[in-house]
Amino acid sequence: MNYRHSYHAGNFADVMKHALVTALIENLCRKPSPFSVLDTHAGIGLYDLSGPQAQSTGEWREGIGRLLQLPEQAPDMAAVQNWLDIVRTVIREHEGQIFYPGSPDLVARLLRPGDSLTCCELHPEDQLSLKRLFRRNRGVSVHARDGYEAITALLPPKDARRGLVLIDPPFERKDEFSRLANAIMTARRRFATGIVAAWYPIKHRAPVRAFFNTLKDAGQRNLLSVELTIRPPLDPTRLNGSGMLIANPPFQFDETARNILTPLCKHIGMGETEAVIDWVVPQ
Repeated sequence: MNYRHSYHAGNFADVMKHALVTALIENLCRKPSPFSVLDTHAGIGLYDLSGPQAQSTGEWREGIGRLLQLPEQAPDMAAVQNWLDIVRTVIREHEGQIFYPGSPDLVARLLRPGDSLTCCELHPEDQLSLKRLFRRNRGVSVHARDGYEAITALLPPKDARRGLVLIDPPFERKDEFSRLANAIMTARRRFATGIVAAWYPIKHRAPVRAFFNTLKDAGQRNLLSVELTIRPPLDPTRLNGSGMLIANPPFQFDETARNILTPLCKHIGMGETEAVIDWVVPQ
């Protein structure tokens, strides 16, 4: 599949991913020591949902579009309230135009003085967009570098012993699940004290099971999978769901994830939306 961010920004998969990323960063902020974030496939960071690419699919309308129709302080959305507040802040900054913050913009807005974000993006136009977005932010650096190669080159971070490695590949290659498994293992080997969060698509179950088995067979432990499907994953030609594999998750993050996905299941999809939070391998 080709998962170019700009076509799918704000869809159900983005909603799940960004709500979870926000919760991971908030967890890192609970301790005073600085942390570092590496976003390996950063995209452009900020997406105009009225633009031609987002409009050509219209996927955002069934994702963030649904949630923006809810009251600003809906009681059942408490677990994702901080993330939704950021999205609404971005919209207000653009005078009501629906701009949607991708993971780099979300993370940058949550950084404290001393924390850092490193974004990697190979697409030349997307690099320029990222550099413009963060031109006044000293805590953010943008690299014209392959995201997988960056895991070896940029880890461990020089300025922090804690942090997050976010791996969100486009899944344009048939061997992407294999590459992703290797990237997770490399990131953990080089940054043992960090959290690794890897996004993956769910079209049908076989590739996901093989992905998990690769990690288990390699002796990886402390792996939590968080999945949201909007329909049963039976049709391999459709994106039926998405998942986030989290290595070395924060304490009780399985409960945090469950609290996040429960309201999303209620408000997104056509009545078949389900969440599965499970330990692929416990600690």
